[in-house]
Amino acid sequence: MTDPISPPAPTKRNRKAPASVSVSPAAANAAAASFKALTSKLDYLPASDIQKVRLAYKFADEAHLGQIRNSGEPYITHPIAVAAQCADWKLDAQALMAALLHDALEDCGVTKVELIERFGSPVAELVDGLTKLDKLHFTTREENQAESFRKMLLAMARDVRVILIKLADRSHNMRTLADVSREKWGRISSETLDIYAPIAHRLGLNQIYRELQELSFTYLHPWRHATLSRAVDKARSRRRDLIQKVQRELETAFADAGMALRVAGREKSVYSIYRKMDQKHLSFAQVTDIYGFRLIVPTLMDCYTALGALHQLYKPVPGRFKDHIAIPKLNGYQSLHTTLVGPAGVNIEFQLRTEGMNLVAESGVAAHWLYKAKHPESGNSVRLGSQWLQSLLDIQRETGDAAEFWDHVKVDLYPDAVYVFTPKSQILSLPRGATVVDFAYAIHSNVGDRTMAASINGEQVPLRTELKNGDVVEVVTAPLSSPNPAWLSFVRTGRARSKIRHHLKTLAHAESESFGRKLLAQALRAEGIERFPDDEIAHHTVWERLLRFTGNRSRSELLIDIGLGKRIATIVGKRLVTLLAEETGEKPDPLLLTRERFTARDALGQGSVTLDGSENASVLYSTCCRPIPGDPIVGYLGRGEGLVVHIAACPIASKLQHKDSERFIAVDWADEPVRPFEAQIVTSVVNGKGVLARVAAALAAAEADITHIDMGQDSAQDATDLRFVIAIRDKSHLDVALRNLRRTPSVSRADRI
Repeated sequence: MTDPISPPAPTKRNRKAPASVSVSPAAANAAAASFKALTSKLDYLPASDIQKVRLAYKFADEAHLGQIRNSGEPYITHPIAVAAQCADWKLDAQALMAALLHDALEDCGVTKVELIERFGSPVAELVDGLTKLDKLHFTTREENQAESFRKMLLAMARDVRVILIKLADRSHNMRTLADVSREKWGRISSETLDIYAPIAHRLGLNQIYRELQELSFTYLHPWRHATLSRAVDKARSRRRDLIQKVQRELETAFADAGMALRVAGREKSVYSIYRKMDQKHLSFAQVTDIYGFRLIVPTLMDCYTALGALHQLYKPVPGRFKDHIAIPKLNGYQSLHTTLVGPAGVNIEFQLRTEGMNLVAESGVAAHWLYKAKHPESGNSVRLGSQWLQSLLDIQRETGDAAEFWDHVKVDLYPDAVYVFTPKSQILSLPRGATVVDFAYAIHSNVGDRTMAASINGEQVPLRTELKNGDVVEVVTAPLSSPNPAWLSFVRTGRARSKIRHHLKTLAHAESESFGRKLLAQALRAEGIERFPDDEIAHHTVWERLLRFTGNRSRSELLIDIGLGKRIATIVGKRLVTLLAEETGEKPDPLLLTRERFTARDALGQGSVTLDGSENASVLYSTCCRPIPGDPIVGYLGRGEGLVVHIAACPIASKLQHKDSERFIAVDWADEPVRPFEAQIVTSVVNGKGVLARVAAALAAAEADITHIDMGQDSAQDATDLRFVIAIRDKSHLDVALRNLRRTPSVSRADRI
């Protein structure tokens, strides 16, 4: 079924066609799909920009050729309608071009590269941003998820124009929702009501906000909407005389006071009436503020003067006055609200504002472009809405940078959050700067602890990668993986930090307990006891008495203390030997005692601890001398820090040996260490091009990995010392690396520090 429309005439306004004239559906579609449907709205743009928009229209028209909407119209009518809404907001040419092209990237096989070549990078980025938003689907009606989704949509848009075009797109889709199958009405309307209408409200786009609410309500609850609409129509006809009387009295009173004003009626939307009835459990008759008046005055001070005149004309209702001029809403809305007792005792709401405030109230963020279009040469003297919006206009005038403008908007909207997806489309809110590891711990502490690798949007990334809005993050876990202490340097959330620390502390205790048991067993062997007293029943009394002697609460705690160096294994071992003799009659084995006492390292008296690099937190390799396999070494049981390994000739170790000789134990390297160790070297080089590259190549040829470079703070001289920390297998491997360096041109010296 088609509606007859009048053919276009060569005048500014089309005259009404005679009833007998009817236009075919094809002609109607052609008119709606032509660029002329948009031309009349573009008079605020220069001719060069209109030509650019025309080129974008031609490209979109060709791309969508043959595509038909559910209504039977050519598909291009939808991009034209979206662009028309953007033109009503006086958006710039780039935004209008993106509005025309917004479906071309996904639906027509057009590539982003092609858009960049034809229309430039800014337009392509806008279209790309819209395409990414289109891929997001809201899957649940939970309120917190809806809020997260709204925030994420706002945060994802690098440019405010992306959100404005998206809202224009959703508005036209809602206006034509009747052409879509009924089973989709509920989902689309719910999404609009929960997601897009609140975004429009947050950005101050009140006209779009009310329209989206009204259309969503129409399709979600058609019977309720129809019933309330009829009730509003009846109330309007009953109160027509009252409204006209109030308007006459207002105009007379303000004319007598010599004040200029414009009076506009304000009718509460059907959806807002329904919501008020639902939330406050009211009947329709109890809703008193269906109609109201909006008074537009020239200046800010006139708002307050007009308020005084109003309160002289009608009596105010106590407690119903709000000053949104002194305290603006977050979206920049400013107005004075007062409810007065009008003729016949009917309560009437009045809103008082300036033209600038009215522009902000109706168009919000879009007022930034409307204002620019209406006041191209204006300075800062015109007050528009709030300081927030005024600062946005200042930014636009000073820089013209849409990205900076949107960043300023987002600072006020949602300052410090980033919104990301799990692979199952769950939305997580994390602090800005959060990394993949923060995300893993936000899912679950077990996921965080077992994190091994991660991918963002299908691409593998390092674990320290910072997350961006809209990222889809997938974490790969492994049963044997565990937190790395290095994670503490880049995680942002307190939860991740505390979980990592807790795990490392637990791990350190477990390793210290194992190491403490090993030290105590060696101390017992040195005293002639072969077997560690593990039998819970037979040795219960022995351990009980030993714990009373040491002051520990449990055997585990005692072993941890020994492993951390808080207790000397030799002393505990001697006491344990005495208790074993008293309680169980177990005596030292003379043969074992002789063998242990008169073999190598008898001076240290505890046997030897074998090190292979797998000890983790329980053994520290001192950074003052950096011992490597092949070096003669000694072990020092530091107070509370476990076993610290030094090179035997280390000056610091020598000082400690004079002070705390009883804390030193014998340590030996394993035949095959399980990991590389770090050594520090210094290389003197003659400065020149490519010297550092040649030195690095020499180390690489020796299969030595560079873990740190220090070139000093001094400016480059003829000769410079380069200090490296390199990872090598053992002392002979280090010798190979040093030989390679000494043979390198420009290197005069290479030594271990």
